[in-house]
Amino acid sequence: MDEILDGLPQKAKEKHAENKKFFSKLKQRPPKDLDYVMQGLHEAEFERTDCLTCANCCKTTGPLFTNVDIERIAKHFRMKPSQFIDTYLRVDEENDYVLQSVPCTFLGADNYCSIYEVRPKACREFPHTDRKKFQQISNLTLKNVAICPAAFNIVEEMKKRIKF
Repeated sequence: MDEILDGLPQKAKEKHAENKKFFSKLKQRPPKDLDYVMQGLHEAEFERTDCLTCANCCKTTGPLFTNVDIERIAKHFRMKPSQFIDTYLRVDEENDYVLQSVPCTFLGADNYCSIYEVRPKACREFPHTDRKKFQQISNLTLKNVAICPAAFNIVEEMKKRIKF
């Protein structure tokens, strides 16, 4: 997995222009069955991919924490939301709550998440490749292919299946 992760940013960079062009066309003319196709690609990839061997998302980026996430996780820790914020979060340049630092505070050496059952919505949905109206998150997907080998593979397979 380390070998794959080491080469991923470069591979994503090499495919960036091609992917950007593809997503531009996808936004203009999304196939009627896009959500169905994406669900299938997502499920097939995650039958092959074990996130516990990777956890690159947790090691290199941090999720956004919604107020609902903060309330839920603070309750899990038996803390007040303000106490949770002061201990673990900061406000970024876009006024969103994010982790004070990466890798994620809640990521163990074994790549297990210590708050998995109550993790933020952004973590639960990552890499967002099974999201409805997938064409609307192309900018996010362009970033995620450089972080997540599964997202990279899904986009490559998607380009083979959907022809413009």
